[in-house]
Amino acid sequence: MNFSEVFKLSGLLCKFSPDGKYLASCVQYRLVVRDANSLQILQLYTCLDQIQHVEWSADSLFILCAMYKRGLVQVWSLEQPEWHCKIDEGSAGLVASCWSPDGRHILNTTEFHLRITVWSLCTKSVSYIKYPKACQQGITFTRDGRYMALAERRDCKDYVSVFVCSDWQLLRHFDTDTQDLAGIVANVVALCVPSTNGPVYSLYRVFAGLLSAFCAYEWSLGVKCVAWSPSSVPGAGVGSYTDERVRILNHVTWKMITEFGHPAAISNPKIVVYKEAQKSPKPGLGRLPFPPPRATSESKYEIASVPASLQTLKPLADRANPKIGVGMLAFSPDSYFLATRNDNVPNAVWVWDMQKLRLFVVLEQLSPVRSFQWDPQQPRLAICTGGSKVYLWSPAGCVSVQVPGEGDDIYTLKGHSTFLF
Repeated sequence: MNFSEVFKLSGLLCKFSPDGKYLASCVQYRLVVRDANSLQILQLYTCLDQIQHVEWSADSLFILCAMYKRGLVQVWSLEQPEWHCKIDEGSAGLVASCWSPDGRHILNTTEFHLRITVWSLCTKSVSYIKYPKACQQGITFTRDGRYMALAERRDCKDYVSVFVCSDWQLLRHFDTDTQDLAGIVANVVALCVPSTNGPVYSLYRVFAGLLSAFCAYEWSLGVKCVAWSPSSVPGAGVGSYTDERVRILNHVTWKMITEFGHPAAISNPKIVVYKEAQKSPKPGLGRLPFPPPRATSESKYEIASVPASLQTLKPLADRANPKIGVGMLAFSPDSYFLATRNDNVPNAVWVWDMQKLRLFVVLEQLSPVRSFQWDPQQPRLAICTGGSKVYLWSPAGCVSVQVPGEGDDIYTLKGHSTFLF
């Protein structure tokens, strides 16, 4: 594996352009655009304040920089570096900003989620959308970019409104059967609506209303995360809180195909369990008087004998947001594999074979898993644990890779034509 030189970054603000040609990074109030292959600086922009959010337009021609403290958004053009746009929300404030799929409209959410303002870069017109709900994923778009779904909260009830992105007119409006709508995940024509206060997830078709609703178990905590399959087959994966399971939905009937548990003990001999282990010191060096720096410590994967036990974390039920349930899941780009993490087994990543609908491999790290990311080009999974190493798994095996640098900790992973740590 080859590594580039380290360059400065503020607030982990670094993103590849959708076409994979450019890399945008932020250093306080400066926006730097590099060639994604050579990492040579192509453009350097100066914003009015420290950048807190950066996002590419879908066609990779514009970059949005949001300065939430100032209520400002600045937009820069790669084709015309001298052109720029400034949007000032004034006293309304700003808590979120994003592009529409056409890359010519910007959606700004004001403070206290009072409204969403839609700004057009082409016509300079402004549209207003009321009642957005403050949740993790309250806005989502269908894959074809024609429709936007918005989570709303009115009169102490949850609603979803569907808008046509061409003119931002309301297409549909319906209430949901959730007690506390956690967000919306959109496919081409279907919306998956998870709830935090009830083990219910509901599927709605944009034009036909409710498709399916499923209650997994009777408990106060419900759906924790949802992911669509990139190829739409099998459909979607839904991670639950209390029973620590992932449920796989069929993309035609939207009924449950199967469910995967996350046992702390692996007893099936067909499942390979990789465990990270520290490498022993070289013979003749003797025991060091003090532990070596973490940045230079080496580790490797060992295949554990089955049955194997995984390290578990006992959740504190009397505290808010207990460490329990499936908190991370992601399909590989070809939809052949699904990677998951159960939050009360924080050091392990489960990889499931979606063709045979069974557990394929388990990787147990020495430290809790912070993030994982699939390679967009091939079925290869990258994992980081907040240390100075990156772990790569593919069907051929797995490896621990030391990242050059002193004291550099890796907390997030991003990928396009390559990985960014």
